[in-house]
Amino acid sequence: MSLEGYEVWIIIILVIGVIASNIAVLKYSAKFKMPQFGEHKDKSLNSDKKDSSAQSSADTKAKDNKDNHTPQ
Repeated sequence: MSLEGYEVWIIIILVIGVIASNIAVLKYSAKFKMPQFGEHKDKSLNSDKKDSSAQSSADTKAKDNKDNHTPQ
Protein backbone atom coordinates (compact mmCIF):
# COMPACT_ATOMS: atom_id res chain seq x y z
CA MET A 1 0.00 0.00 0.00
CA SER A 2 1.68 3.13 -1.19
CA LEU A 3 0.50 6.64 -0.39
CA GLU A 4 0.53 9.28 -3.07
CA GLY A 5 2.08 12.69 -2.41
CA TYR A 6 -1.25 14.48 -1.93
CA GLU A 7 -2.51 11.81 0.52
CA VAL A 8 0.51 12.35 2.75
CA TRP A 9 -0.09 16.10 2.75
CA ILE A 10 -3.78 15.62 3.59
CA ILE A 11 -2.85 13.43 6.57
CA ILE A 12 -0.24 15.96 7.75
CA ILE A 13 -2.72 18.83 7.45
CA LEU A 14 -5.38 16.86 9.35
CA VAL A 15 -2.98 16.04 12.19
CA ILE A 16 -1.85 19.67 12.45
CA GLY A 17 -5.50 20.76 12.43
CA VAL A 18 -6.39 18.39 15.28
CA ILE A 19 -3.41 19.60 17.34
CA ALA A 20 -4.26 23.26 16.69
CA SER A 21 -7.93 22.76 17.59
CA ASN A 22 -6.97 20.98 20.84
CA ILE A 23 -4.71 23.87 21.81
CA ALA A 24 -7.50 26.35 21.02
CA VAL A 25 -9.97 24.41 23.19
CA LEU A 26 -7.49 24.30 26.07
CA LYS A 27 -6.95 28.07 25.89
CA TYR A 28 -10.71 28.67 25.77
CA SER A 29 -11.52 26.32 28.66
CA ALA A 30 -8.74 27.75 30.85
CA LYS A 31 -10.91 30.85 31.38
CA PHE A 32 -13.61 28.90 33.24
CA LYS A 33 -13.59 28.37 36.97
CA MET A 34 -14.15 24.78 37.95
CA PRO A 35 -15.94 23.83 41.17
CA GLN A 36 -13.60 22.68 43.92
CA PHE A 37 -14.19 19.19 45.25
CA GLY A 38 -12.85 17.82 48.50
CA GLU A 39 -11.26 19.89 51.24
CA HIS A 40 -10.58 23.54 50.67
CA LYS A 41 -6.93 24.48 50.16
CA ASP A 42 -7.23 27.32 52.66
CA LYS A 43 -7.38 25.48 55.97
CA SER A 44 -8.29 28.65 57.88
CA LEU A 45 -11.79 28.61 56.38
CA ASN A 46 -12.44 25.11 57.65
CA SER A 47 -10.89 25.82 61.05
CA ASP A 48 -12.95 29.02 61.41
CA LYS A 49 -16.14 27.05 60.90
CA LYS A 50 -15.06 24.45 63.43
CA ASP A 51 -13.95 27.12 65.92
CA SER A 52 -17.21 29.01 65.66
CA SER A 53 -19.29 25.87 66.19
CA ALA A 54 -17.05 24.83 69.10
CA GLN A 55 -17.32 28.35 70.56
CA SER A 56 -21.12 28.37 70.32
CA SER A 57 -21.38 24.96 71.97
CA ALA A 58 -18.97 26.10 74.71
CA ASP A 59 -21.07 29.23 75.26
CA THR A 60 -24.21 27.12 75.54
CA LYS A 61 -22.57 24.79 78.07
CA ALA A 62 -21.28 27.73 80.11
CA LYS A 63 -24.75 29.28 80.14
CA ASP A 64 -26.31 25.99 81.23
CA ASN A 65 -23.77 25.66 84.05
CA LYS A 66 -24.53 29.17 85.29
CA ASP A 67 -28.27 28.40 85.31
CA ASN A 68 -27.76 25.16 87.24
CA HIS A 69 -25.37 26.61 89.86
CA THR A 70 -27.26 29.68 91.01
CA PRO A 71 -26.94 30.37 94.75
CA GLN A 72 -30.10 29.81 96.84
